[in-house]
Amino acid sequence: MKLWKLGILFCASPVALSAWAAPFAYVPNERSGTISVIDTASDEVVATVRTGGKPRGSAASPDGRRLYVSDQTSGALLIVDLAKRELSGRIPIAWLAVAVEENNSVALIRTANPGEAFSIAVHGKNPEHAVFSPDGKWLYVSAEDGAAVDVIDVAKRSAAKLVKVGERPRGIGFLPDGSRAYVAAENSDQVYVIDCARAEVVSVIPAGKRSNGIAVRPDGKVVFVSNGGDASVSAIDVASGRITATIPAGQRPWNMAITPDGKKLYVANGRSNSVSVIDAEAMTKLRDVVVGELPWGVVIR
Repeated sequence: MKLWKLGILFCASPVALSAWAAPFAYVPNERSGTISVIDTASDEVVATVRTGGKPRGSAASPDGRRLYVSDQTSGALLIVDLAKRELSGRIPIAWLAVAVEENNSVALIRTANPGEAFSIAVHGKNPEHAVFSPDGKWLYVSAEDGAAVDVIDVAKRSAAKLVKVGERPRGIGFLPDGSRAYVAAENSDQVYVIDCARAEVVSVIPAGKRSNGIAVRPDGKVVFVSNGGDASVSAIDVASGRITATIPAGQRPWNMAITPDGKKLYVANGRSNSVSVIDAEAMTKLRDVVVGELPWGVVIR
């Protein structure tokens, strides 16, 4: 069975608002086959979009009108109209990066011209996350069955370097200026800091048990890592490279997202069927929001 996880790069452009006030947190629920819509002002679920299948990796368009969601069951890319809050057709955007587990590769597709596509083999087995650098020049790919991150040169369409990290690398996040990438290694309970100019690990930060998700505060001062085995989220101070706070979450916290103003962090708790809302400045949990079954992650738009 095909299992695709997607990362999408959107060209820089002014962000227009959809018909609804922004921002909202969109949570794909893998077991329910739905997407929960949370109003970040009230932290209440205000809508549920039925997708079917197993929705997982997600990304929003820059104009805030569409949500692109990978479906584990069919290998298809689902497109949700955020104004109507329902499934819609396939609409061309920029580059789409799809991590393909069955043949250990990453496919890059220019959806405005689907014929312009190419595939790059990666070293790790079962690629998990494919994340573009802020400038769009590099694609970092982590693999579930491996201990390294592939660095892909997008322009040259080739793997540029393999950066060794801990066992089972999962979430990847970049500082806003693109100078550093943070990679959570689940089996080693660590976060690896990569100097992007040199594509080399410059430090290793101990994290909680089964560290996996990464989210970076917009000011670039704090990096959050979810600890799947500890039911918690740790906050890393970028300047010191130390964990300065650990905040309780739900069971099996996984992928996360932060509001554009950097004030609130939303954490998908896979085994609690909830999303924890964390004050990203005070480093305290505000509440848990009940969503569908097996929430996979969060996208905020």
